[in-house]
Amino acid sequence: MQRLLLRHWLLAVFGFTLCGIARPQSRQRIPITVPLQCVQGDCPILTGAPQTAGMRSGFVRLKPGQTVGWHTTAGNEETLVILHGKGKALIEGKEDLPFEAPALVYIPPSTRHNVENTGKEALEYEYVVAPAKAP
Repeated sequence: MQRLLLRHWLLAVFGFTLCGIARPQSRQRIPITVPLQCVQGDCPILTGAPQTAGMRSGFVRLKPGQTVGWHTTAGNEETLVILHGKGKALIEGKEDLPFEAPALVYIPPSTRHNVENTGKEALEYEYVVAPAKAP
């Protein structure tokens, strides 16, 4: 039993080290793949440093009529990769941006926005947020 526990522990430590999780002080980024399977409605996938140099991403599934809620990009820019369904990006002070899969939606820095499922099926998308650099 102890050998089995030790084996699982070593595999876990080795796996975390490969993903850069066990050594957060490391600046080396490790390529990974992550399945887009999510039981909940919003699942973080890439979470920023130390996993990435600042980019974050996640998977979102919204039921018909559901929204993610108003939020801002602050000093980041955001891309939504629409995988399934249709909806609209609600941009504060501007016209709504309707979309239908497959599509890409770009949200500039310092933009307050929301995403709404306007279809009759689930809306599924991947978001990618990265620090914006001045041109």
